[in-house]
Amino acid sequence: MTRSFDSSVLPDARNLHVALIVSQYHRDVTDRLRLGAMAGLKQAGADEEDVEVVEVPGTFEIPLAARCAAESGRFNAIVCLGCVIKGDTAHFEFIASAVAYGITAASAETGVPMTFGVLTTNSLDEAMARTSVEDLTNDGPSNKGWEAAAAAIGLVDALTTLTIGSEIPAHLEPPEGG
Repeated sequence: MTRSFDSSVLPDARNLHVALIVSQYHRDVTDRLRLGAMAGLKQAGADEEDVEVVEVPGTFEIPLAARCAAESGRFNAIVCLGCVIKGDTAHFEFIASAVAYGITAASAETGVPMTFGVLTTNSLDEAMARTSVEDLTNDGPSNKGWEAAAAAIGLVDALTTLTIGSEIPAHLEPPEGG
């Protein structure tokens, strides 16, 4: 049996506790990513009180905050949102690479699903084009925050399916009181 993920049909996010780790740098972009992620989670049935937004100074700080959120045991999934815009130096490559690796390592080492909603663009115009907030109810996938939230929900769903017939890992169970 093959299960595939269709991002236009969101799995059920009721009773999921999700952390959004959001960079404050390029706030004009990351605020829109956050709005998209919240819209996607809401469309999937998540309660607003089950979503915790944690702001960090910049994109480089996202992996450590995501790891801390995962290690807290309070979240089923973590959505990482940030923006790195290419400039005239190699700084862009170092930051983008470190963040991608850091999020991947944190997820693999903690076992908590984390998604990469970090834009890596050549310009602010490119970033804004990937964070549409025009109609998040019908056109959510044009917002990369929405897509990152959908991927997080889909990954929790897939991992839950993989654990059927065995003990469900604690991080996939809703936290106490949830």
